[in-house]
Amino acid sequence: MEKIYIKNGRILDPSVRLDQKADLLICGGVIEGIYECGTGETDGDTRIIDAEGKWVAPGLIDVHVHLREPGLEYKEDIASGCRAAAAGGFTAVCPMPNTDPVTDNPETVRYIAEKAQEACGVKVLPCAAITVGEKGKTLTDMEALKKAGVCGFSEDGRSVSDLLMMREAMQKAKSLELPIFDHTQQHEISGSGCMNLGKFADRLGLEGIPPEAEEMMTIRDILLAKETGCRLHLSHISTRGSLDLIRTAKSWDIPLTAETAPHYFTLSDGDVEVAESEKTDDQDPDPYHIVRTPSGLRADTHRKMNPPLRTKKDMFAVISAIMDGTIDAIATDHAPHAREEKAQPFEKAPFGVIGLETSFAVSHTQLVVPGFITPLRLISLMSTNPAKILGFEGGTLRDGRPADVVILDPEEIWTIGAEPFVSKAENTPFAGMRVKGRVCMTIADGKIIYER
Repeated sequence: MEKIYIKNGRILDPSVRLDQKADLLICGGVIEGIYECGTGETDGDTRIIDAEGKWVAPGLIDVHVHLREPGLEYKEDIASGCRAAAAGGFTAVCPMPNTDPVTDNPETVRYIAEKAQEACGVKVLPCAAITVGEKGKTLTDMEALKKAGVCGFSEDGRSVSDLLMMREAMQKAKSLELPIFDHTQQHEISGSGCMNLGKFADRLGLEGIPPEAEEMMTIRDILLAKETGCRLHLSHISTRGSLDLIRTAKSWDIPLTAETAPHYFTLSDGDVEVAESEKTDDQDPDPYHIVRTPSGLRADTHRKMNPPLRTKKDMFAVISAIMDGTIDAIATDHAPHAREEKAQPFEKAPFGVIGLETSFAVSHTQLVVPGFITPLRLISLMSTNPAKILGFEGGTLRDGRPADVVILDPEEIWTIGAEPFVSKAENTPFAGMRVKGRVCMTIADGKIIYER
């Protein structure tokens, strides 16, 4: 296997709190070592990469994606999703189980593993459903699913409404030493809402989803985790109230982690509306996703996700929670959809946006460039902490570990949507956004799987 010597880069490894200019040697698919610039040994078989002015970090890890296979391959498949992940700097992803059929049995888990082996080299760590068919009636065979190789359990796309069933699921997950990934939404409260409840929903004539729909399920499941001792990971947190609850719960010494996504610290519910005078981006001459709402105003279905974009106060609260450690990870909730699906009226268009190829750039632009967090903290949120949440050996550049590495250019400025996406889908909420920071190269197990 080819040796790779990355020289003159800024090495960022939160697992050992390392932030310094140095060289990195990869040999035999593992990290051989980190050296003072110019001191590492190379030979004629070594590929030398000059990373002057670049960051060299552990490969990014996404704890929350939707790869759509099996059953919904017209939106995305494992191969295309892995290529999109590699283009975004990710070397491992955790797909949610709301496939068709649902990932609720060992056979489907093995199918995903086989397809992942045929893909570009990004590691796929599947999450299995909590209940059979995600119907909330019968628990899956969690023990068999663990043996098949799942990293945890989730009902993503919905919540387990039955309190006693969720309690039993947490008890079982605790015994198996696997986490529950929790979609926190009280469906009786969210109803058929399609954006955040408030003045902008009223203006557009759309039914709103109140923040309490997230917050009530957040506190319920925190209390269940406190009782059972189950590792609980709260997905795509979006409200001030939820963050306050998490902040308090973390003082209770329970195994609790939480994620958010770039759209929750970048956009707010006011960004759903598209002004009549506002141009659509030049790269999209057919703005199929700009639709008329019941009030006659325009809205962007590429900014419809669940949970929805919240208020600006919520957005700033998410940034504060990232800064103070309440939020442990940044995930994408990559949820690809076909053009015709997002071309429907806002109320009928599916929830979900893509994010694998834009997550680093948006996060760097919104969090590091303004000085809210350091580069090392960003890599911790996008690599080292996700590895810990998944119980995965990535997220580090320690000697002897698998050579999962990303090289990042923190200075490159580019426009999202100016070039085609690697993903099959294009439903980004960030079309036309100017960002700073880009992925240059992704290496998985010592093999270059993406290079610009």
